[in-house]
Amino acid sequence: MKERKQRKLNTSMISLWLLHGKEATCRQWLADGPKRLLEKGAVHLDSSDNIYKVKSELKNAAKIYSMEYYFEISGKIAHWNCTLHDLQLCFGVKEFLVISPQSASGVVLDAPEATKLLSAVSIALANCSSLWPAFVPVHDPSRKAFIGIQNMGTIFMRRFEADRIGSQVPIKFMHLEGLYELFVSKFAYCMSDHSMHLFRVHLLMKLTYQTLPNDEDNYDDIQEADTESAKSETSPGCDNPNRKHWDDDCPWNEWYSAEDPVMGFDLVVTWSEKVVESSLEMAEMENASPHEAEKWILAPNLYPNLDSSKGDRIGFASQLHLLVNALEMSFEAPFIEDFVSVENPGSDNLESTMVIPPPTVLDRVLKDLFLEDPQLPDFAKDEHKSSRAIKGAPVESLFAQFCLHSLWFGNCNIRAISVLWIEFVREIRWHWEESQPLPKIPANGSIDLATCLINQKLQMLAICIGKKRELNEEFEDCIGTKDNASANMEVIATFCLVLVPLLLPVLFVTDSEQGEKMQEVNKVGDESSSFHAQSQAFDEKRDSLLTPEGFNGSKTVESKFSANAQDVHSADKSTLDSIRRGSAGPVGSMKLLKLCQSLHAPFTQSAPLMTEDMHEERLHAIETFGFSCNFSAQLERETLSSDMSAFKAANPGAVFEDFIRWYSPRDWENDESEAKGPSTDLTEGMNVDWPPQGRLSRRMSESGNFWRKIWDEAPILPASEQKPLLDPNREGEKILHYLETMQPHQLLEQMVCTAFRASADTLNQTNYGSLKEMDTKMDQLYLTMASTLRPLQVNLLSNTSDTIEDLQRLCVVFEHVEKLLILAASLHRRFRQVPQISEAIFSNYYNFYLPTMGIGLADVDTQKEFDMKLQLSQNERQVVSNMFTPPTANQSWRKVLSMGNHLNGHEPILREIIFSMHDNASDNHYASSSPRDYQQDTETYRMYTCGTSNDLRGLLSPLRMLAIECH
Repeated sequence: MKERKQRKLNTSMISLWLLHGKEATCRQWLADGPKRLLEKGAVHLDSSDNIYKVKSELKNAAKIYSMEYYFEISGKIAHWNCTLHDLQLCFGVKEFLVISPQSASGVVLDAPEATKLLSAVSIALANCSSLWPAFVPVHDPSRKAFIGIQNMGTIFMRRFEADRIGSQVPIKFMHLEGLYELFVSKFAYCMSDHSMHLFRVHLLMKLTYQTLPNDEDNYDDIQEADTESAKSETSPGCDNPNRKHWDDDCPWNEWYSAEDPVMGFDLVVTWSEKVVESSLEMAEMENASPHEAEKWILAPNLYPNLDSSKGDRIGFASQLHLLVNALEMSFEAPFIEDFVSVENPGSDNLESTMVIPPPTVLDRVLKDLFLEDPQLPDFAKDEHKSSRAIKGAPVESLFAQFCLHSLWFGNCNIRAISVLWIEFVREIRWHWEESQPLPKIPANGSIDLATCLINQKLQMLAICIGKKRELNEEFEDCIGTKDNASANMEVIATFCLVLVPLLLPVLFVTDSEQGEKMQEVNKVGDESSSFHAQSQAFDEKRDSLLTPEGFNGSKTVESKFSANAQDVHSADKSTLDSIRRGSAGPVGSMKLLKLCQSLHAPFTQSAPLMTEDMHEERLHAIETFGFSCNFSAQLERETLSSDMSAFKAANPGAVFEDFIRWYSPRDWENDESEAKGPSTDLTEGMNVDWPPQGRLSRRMSESGNFWRKIWDEAPILPASEQKPLLDPNREGEKILHYLETMQPHQLLEQMVCTAFRASADTLNQTNYGSLKEMDTKMDQLYLTMASTLRPLQVNLLSNTSDTIEDLQRLCVVFEHVEKLLILAASLHRRFRQVPQISEAIFSNYYNFYLPTMGIGLADVDTQKEFDMKLQLSQNERQVVSNMFTPPTANQSWRKVLSMGNHLNGHEPILREIIFSMHDNASDNHYASSSPRDYQQDTETYRMYTCGTSNDLRGLLSPLRMLAIECH
């Protein structure tokens, strides 16, 4: 008894002490108001955009209590606002107090203490003329139980009660009918069957559905479905029935499989306020379809830590970061073999984690790289407009594929890259020696100087292999035609044996006999002319290899053999020199200087192909020795000599001045008389102003001119009979020597540029719909890569350069964009029919994620989570409803459906209901200094329940008001 009296005495002392302290604090908070409290440092709640709190401590010798005041700046309390505080949602209050002891549990475990504490708070608030409700947490913390009180300023006092049933929820409370009867029992004094009485109960209901997660059971179901479909023939229109992962048809899936950033969706369905008068109506409402609800709100559930680096996500960005580390280490050795050789003194510095994959992996990579594709890929397909600003290689090219394989080969360490490169070059050499075409490289006779040097070398090597194959085929054809040549010699020998015996008698016969003999000779002569015509046709066919389509060959041949009395030919001109060969046709009305014949343009050989380093060597030579006519002729000696030889063959009797007039018109100075005089064709019988009047320029007329020397030495040969300007054997060996002896850092510099470009081009092929924010980020990514990689493109990198740090920051930027793009692709494939949903979700997340894109992922604040609610229109509901596929046997066997309002076989994961009862109440006096006019219809009872079939929480606030939560 003494202990009990002492406890009551202590409780009374605490209540008196708390009453004085709380009243002073409440008066101060009331006087300050929300705006002043914000200035004094009110704390903002992360769970809401508009709720703040202030805190005060009350101490005495026995215990320490904390009193927290929660308030909003503005706005009206909505029933299902997701940003509300738990107590606001449960009891419908706007501002409130929470008094709790500062202990480990944070709740008042002693019931009398809780009652005295709440009474003291109520008296203090009444003395302050405050209508704030006050709450005290009680019982076990896991129950989330509260008791509360609020002075209504009238003869009424509102009481609050909240409790939770954590397990073994009665079946009656799993259904709406049982919850309705529970609420009615709080104010119906008759304990008879409530279904026989009519009570006008106001009802608000909110259901939350969740799409099925991609768990193991779901994967097993897909496996089973694939096994069943494999037994039957797959229909042609089937959309990839064997697909087991969400991104199997995405462009990055060839290199890695990304975790789906969208784990699922929560669908919140709310009904408008209804008035229910019996439990039978509640039973009918439990069977109502969610499509009848007033609002559908969609909330995406994104992958945890999507905006941080915690999860060690694997992608292009993570591997590019490893490639940058390999570039930094590449300066430690002068040769690539040093990173592979065990005898290398610096090999001890290599980390033990730099392992080399087994030979089977190496063989598989090489087979994939050098697999012959009968059709070359379109290198410009889906290429970004800024892609060529990065000096790399097209994503489908051989070197770009090598770089992408290197990202995943041996975790992209310098040793693994070195091994792969050595085997890569060895395979290229085999293709060269066996004259086999290189895969993934177009042999179209051109070199793309906008790509990296290694890609240029491989393009030139492919051309050399093609030339080498042509020479080998021609050589084999020549061997095969030896038998034909022997047969031709036999024909000629037979011809001589037949013709000579017939000609000898003619020389010694009389005139009367000569006529008879000549008739016999003419018969044989017809046969010989026929043979000559065949050989001439063979010569014309060989020359016609250089004749373009559309040229009239008959006119050209006729001009070769036409003999005019007015033609100015030397009598002693040989027949061989007068034959025109390799002509592409006359050049306008131009005439030769020494002969009144048209000047013909010859077929010439193409200029020899050169890579970027060869152009730089020539440019450096010009800068060193200066630009002059003779020096430029020395640089272009082979090309110039070839063009002069072809010109001589196409224009028999031409002189050096004729060549200059055609090849370099600026070095021929025409007289004014020629420019203004007529120029007509001699064959039409008109006068011709010939020869042309003019002279060579000063640089061409100087003594010792190198051009004239080359002209004098150039033989008369058409392009078809000349030695090719490009020596494929020599150039091919030079290219292989370059690939085999290049320094490690030179290789890694070009690999980094190509890997960044190829990775971005691969991601750029992703179909993510018309998301403008994503288009903008991709454009910015390419521009950032082009500026950051520029030092690598001009060979300005060193082992102490700051470029390595810039490249590491570029990897962070790349990772940001890569994550956004994967999210965009995941959203787009789910909402193809209603793209406005994916655009709205992505735009909202983009604005949430944008502030973190300027910093490293390790510094991202992961405390704030992405939370979005999107209200759906009527035409969008069916698409979202289809996402809730009926559960399979493996997914539904574990629990029996015990709640109503099913959506495609799915029961809600959370059901929230607000019951309320309204009565008439007036006469506001007591405590309120400024009377308020309350509406005649006052909420006298309110009960909030939330939970599932396994958990129930209820909160009741009668006037004397109550609350329950079930889980």
